[in-house]
Amino acid sequence: MNQRSRLSLIVTQTLVLSLMLALFGRLFFLQVASGLKYQNAALSIQSRDIVNPAIRGAITDSSGLPIAMDRPGMQITVNRSATDALPDKGLAVFARLATLLALKPADVYTKTRLCGELPIGQRTGCWNGTRQQPIPITKAATEQEALKVLENPTLFAGVDAAPVPVRSYPALAGENAAHVLGYTGVVTDADLANPNNRFYRNEIVGKSGLEYVYDNYLRGTPGVKTLIVDRKEAITSVSHNTKPIPGNNLVTHLDIRLQAATEAALASSVKRSRSMGYHADSGAAIVMDVTNGAILAMASYPTYDPNMWQVGLTTQQAKDLFSASTGVPALSRAIQGEYAPASTFKSVSIVAATSAGYNMNSLYDCPAELKVGTQLFKNFETKSQGRINMTEAIAVSCDTIWYQIAFDQWLKDGGLNPHSPVNDYFFNAARGFGVGKKTGIDLPGELTGRLPDRQWKQNYYDANKAFFCDYAKRAKPSDLTPYLIAIAHENCLDGNKLRAGDAVNFAIGQGDTLVTPIQLTDMYAAIANGGTLWKPEIAQAVLTPAGKVIKSFTPVINGKIPATASDISFLHTALRAVATRGTAAPVFANFPIDVAGKTGTGQVLGRNPNGSAKDDTSWFASYAPSSSPRYAVVMMVSQGGFGASISAVGVKDIYSALFGVVGNKVDPTKAIFGPSGPPVALPKVDPKYAKLPTGVSKS
Repeated sequence: MNQRSRLSLIVTQTLVLSLMLALFGRLFFLQVASGLKYQNAALSIQSRDIVNPAIRGAITDSSGLPIAMDRPGMQITVNRSATDALPDKGLAVFARLATLLALKPADVYTKTRLCGELPIGQRTGCWNGTRQQPIPITKAATEQEALKVLENPTLFAGVDAAPVPVRSYPALAGENAAHVLGYTGVVTDADLANPNNRFYRNEIVGKSGLEYVYDNYLRGTPGVKTLIVDRKEAITSVSHNTKPIPGNNLVTHLDIRLQAATEAALASSVKRSRSMGYHADSGAAIVMDVTNGAILAMASYPTYDPNMWQVGLTTQQAKDLFSASTGVPALSRAIQGEYAPASTFKSVSIVAATSAGYNMNSLYDCPAELKVGTQLFKNFETKSQGRINMTEAIAVSCDTIWYQIAFDQWLKDGGLNPHSPVNDYFFNAARGFGVGKKTGIDLPGELTGRLPDRQWKQNYYDANKAFFCDYAKRAKPSDLTPYLIAIAHENCLDGNKLRAGDAVNFAIGQGDTLVTPIQLTDMYAAIANGGTLWKPEIAQAVLTPAGKVIKSFTPVINGKIPATASDISFLHTALRAVATRGTAAPVFANFPIDVAGKTGTGQVLGRNPNGSAKDDTSWFASYAPSSSPRYAVVMMVSQGGFGASISAVGVKDIYSALFGVVGNKVDPTKAIFGPSGPPVALPKVDPKYAKLPTGVSKS
C-alpha cells in the first residue's frame, strides 16, 4: 500500500470514528442526560387531568352578608369514554337525557363534543376538556331528575349526577350589583394560552368585575387527579390525586341595603324621565365615603341577572347583553360610560378662575347670551341674571359668566396663535382634578374620559384630517347636514387649533370634554374632604375560610386637587347654595340633611335610531352633610333631561335611604349607618359559605 492510499485510509477511519463518537454522544444525551425530561414529556402525552373545582370564596358586604357565594347545585354529567363504547355512540342516551332535562337533543350532543370534533363555526357550547373528564350538561338539575339518572343506569349509561358548588348571587336585600360583582365561567383557550395564567382546563375562573380582579384569592386550589392512559385512551393507572382547597372570602365596602336603595333610586329616575317624554336609555349612580374613597354602592342601568351566567346563556340572551336595542346591559355606565359633565364641571372652572386672578367676591355680568366671534352662546334657559356674584352664579348655573372668562383667558394665551408658554388655567385645573385619567378603581375596563387640551386637539386632527377633508364621500348620508359639513370643512383647514368656541365650551363642561360617573364622584368627594383625590376602592379585606386576615386594602391617595383652602371654602358655600336657593332648591326644600351639590344638563349631538334628536344628559353631583361631609353621591341619566328634575330627585332618594329620612324627618332607626358612619371592624364571614354541598342518595 503506497503512502497516498494509507493516508486516505487514515482520513476515512478518522471520519468514521468521529461520526460514531458524535452518534454515541447524542444517544447518551437523549437517553441519559435528558432521559428524565423526555420521559416526563412522554408521560404528559399519555396523562389526562381530571379537575375537581375548589369551593370558591364568598364576596360579602361590609356586614359579612354574602353578595356572591357558592351554593349547592346538582350537576348531571356525561362520560364520553362510556358513551363512545355504546353501539350508537350514545345517541339514544343523549335523546333520553334531553327529554328528561327539557333540552334539545342537538344541544346535548353539542355539549358532549370535544371542541376539536366540531367545525370552527359550530363550536358554541362544545367541551374544551378531555373524554375522561365528566362533561357537565346542567348544574341546575332537580333532585328528581338526579334520582332518575342514578336509578336507571341502563337507560342512562355513562350519565351521572352529583352535587357541585354553583356560583350564586343571592340578592338578600334585593340588590343586583351585576356590574360590580361580575361573573365566573370555564377557562377558555385564550386563558390557557396566557403565560401569566396557571389554569387547568374546565377550571372555573372570574371573568369580569370583582370575580375577575380578585380571582387569585377567591378561586382556591382545585383538586387534580392525573390518569395515565394508553394509546386507546384506556386508563392504566392514577399518577396522583389531590383534594381541592377552598378559596378565600372577599369583604367589600358595599352595603347590600344601600346598594339596593341606590339601584332602586336610579331605576326610578329613569322611569320618571321616560314618563316626562325623554328617552332615558341608561344611567349610573355611585355612593362614596369621602374620607377614604370606599365605594359603598354602585349601580348601572340597564342591568341583568348575574345568575344567568351559571344557568347558561341562550343565544338570544347573549345578543341582548350587547345589543343597542336593549341598552347594552353588559356595559357598566359607572366606569365605562363617558359623558359631557355639563355644569357640574363649573366647580373645576372656579379653581381655574381663581388661579387666573378672578375674585370670587366680585360681581359679574350674567347676560342671556354672549357673542364669541360669529357664534352666539346662550345662557341656561336663555335667561339674564343681571350682575351677580360667583356664589349666585353657581347656584343659578349661569353660563355666560364662564363664556366671558374663558374667552378672555383664551385671548390672553394668544388666541389662534398661542404664545409660549400658555397659562391654560382651565386645562390645568381639570388635569389636577383627574379629568382624562383613570381613577384606578378595582374593577376591570375603566375608561379615562377625555381632556380635550391642545395636545388632544393635535392628536385628533392627525388621526381624522383625511376624513374631514373628504367628508362628503366618507360621512353617512344622515350626517350630511349643513352644520356638520361646515364643521368638517373647518376641521379640515385647521382642526388642530384651539378655537374660542372650544375654550368657552370647556369652561361649562361641554364640547369634547368627557368624564365617567366614577371620575365625577371622586372629584366631588375631593371637594368635600378638603382636596384629597382618593383611589376608589370596593375591596376591604381578604379572609381565609377560618376568618384570618391575609390581605387588607388600605386607602390610597391619588393626589390633591389644585385648589386652595379659600377655593374649597368658597365651593362649600356655593354648592350648598345650589340646594338652598339655586337650581336644586325645589328638590331639597325642607330636606333635613344639608346637601351640597351641582346640577348638570349636558347637551348631546346626534340622533337616536328612530331619527329623533338625542336628549340632554341629566347630572347631579353632591356630598352630605355639607357641614361635615361624609358621603359623595352622584347620579347620571343618559338622555334623561334636566339635572334638577331627574338626577337630583334620585340622589335625594339615596340620601333618604342612607340617613333614614321619612317625611322630611330623620328616623335614626332607619338609617343604614350609625352616626360614626360605615363599620370599621371586619365582619365574621359565616363558615357555611365555604362548605361542600351535601349529596343526593338513591331511595
